[in-house]
Amino acid sequence: MKLKQRLAIGLSKLLGWKFEDKFPDIQKCVIAVAPHTSNWDFFYGKLSSLAVGRKTHFLIKSDWFFFPMNYFFKWVGGIPVYRNKKNNSMTDRVAQYFKDKKRLSLGITPEGTRKANPDWKKGFYYIAKKANVPILLSYIDYAKKKASIAEIFVPTDDEAADLQYIKNFFKNITGKIPANFAI
Repeated sequence: MKLKQRLAIGLSKLLGWKFEDKFPDIQKCVIAVAPHTSNWDFFYGKLSSLAVGRKTHFLIKSDWFFFPMNYFFKWVGGIPVYRNKKNNSMTDRVAQYFKDKKRLSLGITPEGTRKANPDWKKGFYYIAKKANVPILLSYIDYAKKKASIAEIFVPTDDEAADLQYIKNFFKNITGKIPANFAI
């Protein structure tokens, strides 16, 4: 066990949180994380991935990749998103990124905002379909002080049913600010 993992486990215990990853050996996946109601979600999400020994990545605006922040964001798994590219869609670019990597666990918050949003963004779903990778359903439950990568979901050809299933998976999870979570 690496030092970072031992430190993350110790901090988790100190804070009273439990973390689990039921699928640690999947080489490529999109991790759909919900609810996303606070900036603290990033902290607990990264802490949980360190504690369970999973190296996770996330997308972040390229504007944040300036010196010295670029070193920090790269260290914590940030992948810069260049929104000015007109030649192909974001989902196509990220799907290609998956194809170019041997291992990649990419965390995405489907809500797309920390405010209540019942109209979730579908990019995480399209990326998984285009890259032909599973979606791991992961939650951060503040009421139970538990974060978990709890279920594996393989997208089908029924987008509406798939998205409804994914939303329903999260219906009993409590975000840091419960009023900011909408399905």
